[in-house]
Amino acid sequence: MGKEKLAAAFQAVKERGDKAFVPYIMAGDGGLDQLDEQLAFLEDAGATVVELGIAFSDPVADGPTIQEAGIRALAGGVSLRAVLEKLKEKKNERNIPIVLMTYINPIHAYGVKEFAATCVEAGVDGLIIPDLPLEEEGLVTDLLTENEVALIRLAALTSTADRLEEIAKRTEGFLYAVTVTGTTGERSSFKENLGEHLEKLRETCEVPVLAGFGVSTPEHVASLTEQCDGVVVGSRVVDLLHKGDRDTIRELIDSARISKVK
Repeated sequence: MGKEKLAAAFQAVKERGDKAFVPYIMAGDGGLDQLDEQLAFLEDAGATVVELGIAFSDPVADGPTIQEAGIRALAGGVSLRAVLEKLKEKKNERNIPIVLMTYINPIHAYGVKEFAATCVEAGVDGLIIPDLPLEEEGLVTDLLTENEVALIRLAALTSTADRLEEIAKRTEGFLYAVTVTGTTGERSSFKENLGEHLEKLRETCEVPVLAGFGVSTPEHVASLTEQCDGVVVGSRVVDLLHKGDRDTIRELIDSARISKVK
């Protein structure tokens, strides 16, 4: 489980000659009772991994679309504990790896030891904690390692070369290469030197490098995956799921399946 399940999912994608596609959804947007069905849909549609956001009152990394989804989830009474309890219910029926995206405050309030153990019980394979810098990772790393839960690091465009190298060496599961400065949200274009940046990260990193933030179209997916191993798509998927447009979500996921296009 955990790190091994993530590694197996990415290896399967690589062996098919495809690129990884990781959709982000907000847990409880539309009601927590919809979560199992949403995860089953994304697995059936061909997603590699699902990044599952936890609504938080101070989401520093989230753009407007995801903030609004978080507000809807919070209004419905969704909490980190409630999401984990929901994930436990059908843990053995899911095959797709689950990565939680949450902030350090809810984890601290939960209790790091209990949280790490509950992640295993709920079938959570990895964690993304945007407001946890390298210097403070000791708050969680030992317990996550003990429970085989991957800690996925974010590589920002504004970080120094030395820091990016350190992040790339430490990350587990995959490296989340942030493609823009600022928060999440759909963009029309990316910086010209982004491809070179992604290729440098791949040279340093022993796990897959996935590009995320601002990725919203099949053209973005095709362009970015020339220099990396896959993409994370958040705001666009959240918006489409909220509107009930699942066909477009399937089209986005299919755009990473190169073997199907050939």
